[in-house]
Parts: sequence; structure tokens; C-alpha cells
Amino acid sequence: MFSYLRERFTSHLRERSRRRARLVSKDGRCNIEFGNVERSRFVFLIDIWTTILDLRWRYKMTIFISAFLGSWFLFGLLWYVVAYIHKDLPEFNPSINHTPCVENINGLTSAFLFSLETQVTIGYGFRCVTEQCATAIFLLIFQSILGVIINSFMCGAILAKISRSKNRAKTITFSKNAVISKRGGKLCLLIRVANLRKSLLIGSHIYGKLLKTTITPEGETIILDQVNIEFVVDAGNENLFFISPLTIYHIIDKNSPFFHMAAETLLQQDFELVVFLDGTVEATSATCQVRTSYIPEEVLWGYRFAPIVSKTKEGKYRVDFQNFSKTVAVETPHCAFCLYNEKEAKAKEKKVYDNPGFVLSEVSETSDTKM
Repeated sequence: MFSYLRERFTSHLRERSRRRARLVSKDGRCNIEFGNVERSRFVFLIDIWTTILDLRWRYKMTIFISAFLGSWFLFGLLWYVVAYIHKDLPEFNPSINHTPCVENINGLTSAFLFSLETQVTIGYGFRCVTEQCATAIFLLIFQSILGVIINSFMCGAILAKISRSKNRAKTITFSKNAVISKRGGKLCLLIRVANLRKSLLIGSHIYGKLLKTTITPEGETIILDQVNIEFVVDAGNENLFFISPLTIYHIIDKNSPFFHMAAETLLQQDFELVVFLDGTVEATSATCQVRTSYIPEEVLWGYRFAPIVSKTKEGKYRVDFQNFSKTVAVETPHCAFCLYNEKEAKAKEKKVYDNPGFVLSEVSETSDTKM
């Protein structure tokens, strides 16, 4: 038992060590770290709106609660100071004819409650500002204006966070694997993408980037060098009718970076294929981007996707997502170069033709040698 667990643990460590680093995860998150940034981190406060929107929910809610509680407590202290300076507190034993700046403030707790009532416009009517103190009137105006600004900013940030098109992108899914097989007589790399909602994405556009490490003729090593990958859809690459799952494909021709790869050498390659889908959300008219990535272990050579759309007896079209990432083995050339040479050879054979007027005549040899 111990030896079995040790073998499993060793194989797990070996598999983890072979795991390739990827820039984009399967759910679209980017795995990148910025180090030794020369400029101060306070520059992010210049674009405070984007900074707040990009924060995680736990940090956003912490800032949301702290902003309101902090402002209430700060103005509560100011109201307490006003009451202390004007000697409205009970410890000063004000006379019966004494008119306080704010009625019914007896300490720090009541000052905090008045600050809360003022900023959120509760207005219980028990505590109120009198006309005897100009400082209190100015502080009331200032807190009311600042409270509206804080309320608008923080509530707007929460609403914008909830309604971001990034959440719509989660209902767009890509197949777990990409496959390479023949399509239309050409060797293609195919990927399946589906929209899980009935609402469409307007003006959708699909494209890809191949990330790999290249060495220039000058000897410079470029990490994460980007190569454009053009994807094609039978219905057209622009303005997709994205109501049912689509199979997008990249033609592996002489201009493709996959042209010199073969089935035997695919796993030895070091690349990452990042696929992007841009579109406009029909409900909100906001643009969104969905992305995923594929490493060599996730590209299956000699497979195609199983059928997913069928028609029921009632005349409705049914999409079976159980077969969304299911693949079927098919006969496929082991390299694009071989398929290209095969087509070229067949084309040359078609160019060969017979000449019916050609007649082969045999010539007999005679010996004129004299003894």
C-alpha cells in the first residue's frame, strides 16, 4: 500500500513538473506578473474608477463599508467638536435659555447618530440644526454634498461591477480540446465554440494568436512572440449568427505556423494557442471578449468533433452539450506537408496525356562488316 501511494505521488510530481506554463488559462484569466515597476503604485489612484472596478469583491465591499462608516464617524467627531466649542454638552450645564447648534446632542454617540441621519437623509426629527450657529449650517451643507458624492461613486461602482460584460463572457464556452483533421480536402485545426444563452452577440469576430519562443537571425530570443492565426467559419468570419454552436477552423497551409508540425512531433512543440471572441452584448450594447488557450497536449491530431445538433420529431432543433467536447478518430495525414505533396502528385498525374498519333517503329540492325 505504501509503495503504491509513493508511486502515485511520484507520478503526480513528474506530471506536475512536465506541466507547461500558460499565459491564458482555460477560463480566460491572464497569468502574468509585473515586477520592478518604476513608477509609484499611487499612479493607479489617478484612474481610481478603473482601479475600483478591477478590485475583487472582498476588497470592493471592504472599501464600500469603510467609506460610509469612516465618513459617518469623521463627521460625527466634527459635530461633537462643534457642540463642545459651543458648550452645548450636558457637562457644561447650559442654561434654560441656551440655544444649542444642534439640539439633543449629548455626547459622541448622539453626534455619530446625527451624522448618520444627516448623510443618509433619514431625518428622524429629534436632532436638528438650529439657526444660532453658522459653523453647524456650513458643516451640514458640506456633509450633505460629500455624502451624495460618496453614495453616487460607491453605488455606481457596485452597479458597474455587477453589470460588466465580463460576466456575459462566462456564458460563452470553448471546447476542451482542439482537433486537427481534414475539412473540405484541406488539413485544418478545428475548435468548437458555443453560446449558452439564446440572446445573441452582435458583430462577433473570432481570431487567434500563437505564442511561442523564437530566435531571430540576429540571435535575439523573443519570449511570447505572437503570430496571427486566422480562423474561418463556413457562415462567414464577420457578424456571426451565434445561436447554435459553431466550429471554427484554421487552414494549415504553407503560410500557417502549423505547416511544419506533424502528428509525431506535436507534443514536442512549445507553443500556446490563444483564441479570442469579441462581440457586443445584445441586451446592454456593451462589448465583451472571451478567450481561452490550448497547449500541445490539448491539440488532438486525427480527430474531429462529434455531431451536436439534431432535429426532434416536433420540428425543434436540439443541441446536446454532452457531445460538445467529444471527439471521434478519423483518418488524417500525419503532416500537412505530406498532404500537400500528395495533392501535387495527383495534379501532375492529371496533366499527363497520350498522343494518339504517335507510332513506335522498330529498326532492325544490319551488319555490314566484311571479312
